[in-house]
Amino acid sequence: MELRKAGGRGKSVRLLVVDDYEPWHDFVSKALLDEPELQVIGGVSDGLEAVQQAQQLRPDLILLDIGLPGLNGIEAARRIRGVSPTSKILFVSENRSPDVAQEALRNGAGGYVVKSDAASELLPAVKAVLEGKRFISTSLTGRDLINLDDEHTAEQARHERVVVPSRPQSVEGNRHELRLYSDDGAFVDAFAHSIGAALEKGNAVVVIATESHRVNLLQHLRADGVDVDDAAERRLYIALDVSDSLPIVMDTSTDGDGLVKGVPHAIVEAVRTAKEKHLHLAVG
Repeated sequence: MELRKAGGRGKSVRLLVVDDYEPWHDFVSKALLDEPELQVIGGVSDGLEAVQQAQQLRPDLILLDIGLPGLNGIEAARRIRGVSPTSKILFVSENRSPDVAQEALRNGAGGYVVKSDAASELLPAVKAVLEGKRFISTSLTGRDLINLDDEHTAEQARHERVVVPSRPQSVEGNRHELRLYSDDGAFVDAFAHSIGAALEKGNAVVVIATESHRVNLLQHLRADGVDVDDAAERRLYIALDVSDSLPIVMDTSTDGDGLVKGVPHAIVEAVRTAKEKHLHLAVG
């Protein structure tokens, strides 16, 4: 695989790795051992430090996680675009939310790789992004992540070929995703982005979480400019406590409108609101 900096024949490609999980830095270093053209010039674990290092080092490519302390990856990307506009950005995260991935791509990223797929996709993604193409992880293909309305990335999409790893075609039914987070901060950060993106589209969201998580989510959403109070008043944002919301015995039969018996009343109301307004409903 030939990797060269655009317009810099014979020069190495300089990478900055941003992730708060130390083993990930080791993985990237090992994955790049056979690519002498790729030079890791720095590794940081904090979003604010990522912006500072991007401004100071002006790397050719930044591998950027979503859930970061100090400043989340998407906000870091926004700021990096201002302080180091020539640096290309490739998000590498375990977050599989299409809304989060789309928001990441809207903010100047050249690609999005799910960490679980990184063993086979990281190098192809790096190559594609360095060549000015967009790369979307296999786990996220078919999620309508190309039709972006951000002027910068939409213009790129009109002129760039989208690189998507091939996989067998299959028909997907209903999906349930299990996501594991290294800490509460990563969970709240990823969940808040998903909630904010859903509410921005006018969709209804039901959050079932502990009190501390609900408080942290509210703080995060308000800090991101999400009008949670208005959404709650319109029954589009419903927060429930775990202990009060999960019935001891779930009856899988349904009532007259097709809703599962035993589901908390607030979720039933949210479903009805979504149906009346032709909205999607997310329960997290």
